[in-house]
Amino acid sequence: MNKITGKVWNFGANIDTDIIIAARYLNSSDPEHLAKYVMEDADPDFPKKLGRGDIIVAGENFGCGSSREHAPIALKAAGVAAVVAPSFARIFYRNAFNMGLPIFELPEALEIVEGDEISIDLDAGEIKNNTKNKTYKFTAIPPFMQELIATGGLINYAKAEMTKDNK
Repeated sequence: MNKITGKVWNFGANIDTDIIIAARYLNSSDPEHLAKYVMEDADPDFPKKLGRGDIIVAGENFGCGSSREHAPIALKAAGVAAVVAPSFARIFYRNAFNMGLPIFELPEALEIVEGDEISIDLDAGEIKNNTKNKTYKFTAIPPFMQELIATGGLINYAKAEMTKDNK
C-alpha cells in the first residue's frame, strides 16, 4: 500500500470528531454501523456519495474535539482511503494510525478541490493532483507509523509482532 489514488471530497477547518461521527451513533462500535453515518452532520448525503477509495481533503486541525477512536474507524469503514490536511489534532493523528487510517499533513491541502483526483505516493513522499498535474511534497511519515498503516493498525501490528516472536 505505497500508493493511494482517489477522488477528493473537501471539508473545512476544525472538523471535529462529532462532525466525523456524531455522538448519537456511538451506542455501537461496529465499524459498518458507524460507516453509514460518517460526516453526516457536515453533509447529510455524504455517506451515499462517498466511494470506496475516495480521499478527504480538509482544512487545518482535522479531528479536533474528543479523543474518540470511533472517528477514524468510521472513516476507514466507510471506504475513505486517506485524509489530507494542513494539520491534525494530535489525538486524532495518533488514533488514525492506531486504526490504520492513512493521514497526510500537507500545508497546501486547500489548493486541492472537490472532484479532483489525487495520488499519494508514500515512497516518494508526494501527493500528485492528477486533475491539475501539480505535485506536492508532504510531511514525512515515520517508518513505524508506515508499518501501522501497512498492517491495518496497532492491533494487527501487535498480532504480527507476537506471531514473529513465537516462531
